Amino acid sequence: MAEATGRKKGKLSIVATPIGNLEDVTLRALRVLREADVIAAEDTRHTRGLLERHGIDRPMTSLHEHNEDEKTASLLGRVLAGENVALVTDAGTPGVSDPGFRLIRAAREQGVPVEVVPGPSAVMVAVAGAGIPAEKFAFLGFPPRKGGELARWARDTLSMPISVVFFESPRRIVDTLTVLAGLDPNRPACVCRELTKRYEEFLRLPLEELAASLAARPEVLGEVTVILGPPLAPLVDETPFDVDAEVARLEGQGKSKKEIAKAIAKVMKRKASDVYAELIERRR
Repeated sequence: MAEATGRKKGKLSIVATPIGNLEDVTLRALRVLREADVIAAEDTRHTRGLLERHGIDRPMTSLHEHNEDEKTASLLGRVLAGENVALVTDAGTPGVSDPGFRLIRAAREQGVPVEVVPGPSAVMVAVAGAGIPAEKFAFLGFPPRKGGELARWARDTLSMPISVVFFESPRRIVDTLTVLAGLDPNRPACVCRELTKRYEEFLRLPLEELAASLAARPEVLGEVTVILGPPLAPLVDETPFDVDAEVARLEGQGKSKKEIAKAIAKVMKRKASDVYAELIERRR
């Protein structure tokens, strides 16, 4: 239909940008940015540095976690009107622990053409350079901040039989590693910091030593990616599982009885139907 009316067909381009070193940008990414009618950037000031480095002068608009909902409709409207919109974040790929997911989802739902321009990835750089087995690994984004949620996250994470990769803030990295080390002090781990930059660092130690090493520093600087190797032994849970407390917690979250039974059955390694029957009996 667009061809019949002579109107140009727009598209949304998801463009990966350098995670540190500005030379780590693909030729395709530079071409797409040059051809864009507008560049939607997490921080326009940050992206301007990349564009100036490569002699690109294109209009920009901000799209970050606080305005993504309101910007999504207007950016989709521009694509539908025939414009090419390039989506970038401060580093890495949009939508992967960075703003952009809502816009990308909406574009797919509206049938808007979407292309992905791959490039640098902190996850893959860390996996490649850490020297930790990663034939199979899980990427978990950022850990939760609250103490109780962090403790549950740490136990679930360390229970995985494969390597795990996650991001963490330099302000919280010591606390997070300390929680993990309290559960599995000898688990092999690597903190990957300032990747591709001048002061790039891979610090590979058992969890307990890693937490102590970073705690001894005046401060930890730069973006942090962490890799936990596969467990050396099954994680032993010495804390009794309080079924009543867990039921109360899940009920407080508005979970149904079937959802509660399924969650408890997973922890206790039992059939959900048996747990559900016991919950009904308790109610009686």
